[in-house]
Amino acid sequence: MAKKKGSIVYKCSNCSYTQPGWLGRCPNCGEWNSMQECIVDPNAATPSLAVDGTAVKVKPVPMAKISVQDEGRISTGSAEFDRVLGGGAVRRSAILIGGEPGIGKSTLLIQTAASFLKNATSSLKNVPSSLKNAPSAKGASGHRVLYVSGEESASQIKGRAVRLGLDTDAVEILCTLRLEDILDALDSLNPSFVIIDSIQTVYSVQAGIVPGTVSQLKYCANELISWVKERDSVLFMTAHVTKAGDIAGPKSLEHMVDTVISFERSNDEVRFLRATKNRFGSIDELGIFEMEEKGLREVADPSSLFLTRREGSTPAGIACACVFEGTRAFVVEIQALTVPAKASMNRVYSDKVDSARVSRVAAVLEKRAGIKFSDQDLYINVAGGVRLTESAIDAALAAALYSARTDLALPEKTVVTGELSLAGEIRPVSKIKQRIKTARELGFDNIVAPGKESGTKGANSVKDLLAVLFAGK
Repeated sequence: MAKKKGSIVYKCSNCSYTQPGWLGRCPNCGEWNSMQECIVDPNAATPSLAVDGTAVKVKPVPMAKISVQDEGRISTGSAEFDRVLGGGAVRRSAILIGGEPGIGKSTLLIQTAASFLKNATSSLKNVPSSLKNAPSAKGASGHRVLYVSGEESASQIKGRAVRLGLDTDAVEILCTLRLEDILDALDSLNPSFVIIDSIQTVYSVQAGIVPGTVSQLKYCANELISWVKERDSVLFMTAHVTKAGDIAGPKSLEHMVDTVISFERSNDEVRFLRATKNRFGSIDELGIFEMEEKGLREVADPSSLFLTRREGSTPAGIACACVFEGTRAFVVEIQALTVPAKASMNRVYSDKVDSARVSRVAAVLEKRAGIKFSDQDLYINVAGGVRLTESAIDAALAAALYSARTDLALPEKTVVTGELSLAGEIRPVSKIKQRIKTARELGFDNIVAPGKESGTKGANSVKDLLAVLFAGK
């Protein structure tokens, strides 16, 4: 009698004999208490799925009986990439990386693959010869990387690796669009790193034959994520983006993965890597790279990108602020320009600082400091092209706007920090001691901040701020 999909059977855990009812002893092998309740479901995504389509029926477990296991992390070989991921890639996790065409997603991942294999080889060399047959040593030598490409040929990927000077001889390359081919390769290789470039090119005959549709993306991503969740592997998937910079496809794709990373560009060389979702770490960290002839280079000192090195004095409209991105502090330069409005209403041109924040700060200056901005077009820029969202830049933004409007330059080597309220008060910000320390290490000896922090000039209102910065001018 044929089994119906979704029906319940009982299978022996010793010999896999199945029958429709429970017995205390298996009639095939004679084992006692070995019959387990199973469900017939060929599509069940579980490690216990047998060839006959039966899977052990999942039952609820009390929270008190669940043991907490430490998340095993794998280093990508890039300190900046690891920082954004929260300390490395977590095993059995899926990571989605989105970015505009040509920004360097494939370059980042091929460099990651080469670094991972290099680190695995180095760890094996450090194992004593007497222990090289131990399970841990065998695991290190068994690390594998599968690079699946649906957009480039194998020779193109190899050519990029050679141009970047990477040792990728041990990387397995699979150029295909079919999901079934990918799953077969995964089962045969069991790689530690899986790279899908990109998920929009993958299709399965179970969901049609046209790649990139909503059903294809959801089905193919679910199958790949289900595979990696059952093994100590990490899945990287690149994704296309829309004109607005959002990841193309259904929003459920971002819900399915563990980490969503945005790869952004400020100019032709500088790249920013930041997480918009991370189940295993913070989303406040920022990874900074420079695109060079040999690929992406990590930027260890961000202030070297965000501060303009000038031979002469600082012009009007420039103010520096110390900001935090995750666990790292650095000084950025905010640039402001005001010109008479060309229309009946003034406009704000700002893409690195929220234009609503700029308008709010200008309104506070107009109300509390008596300087008019309503007839001016406001232009705001941040040196280096980094986006600033922290409220600690409010005071520096106010100083830059006032400096641009009055054509009075701030004192040299000055850093301004603080949050500006609608009442014109400058409120303290978090981690002020770390901000002061970072600013001093970079040569800024004139620090203006709210409160009475040692080594700073206190400014508790916008009037105090302007009096401290422009005294005598």
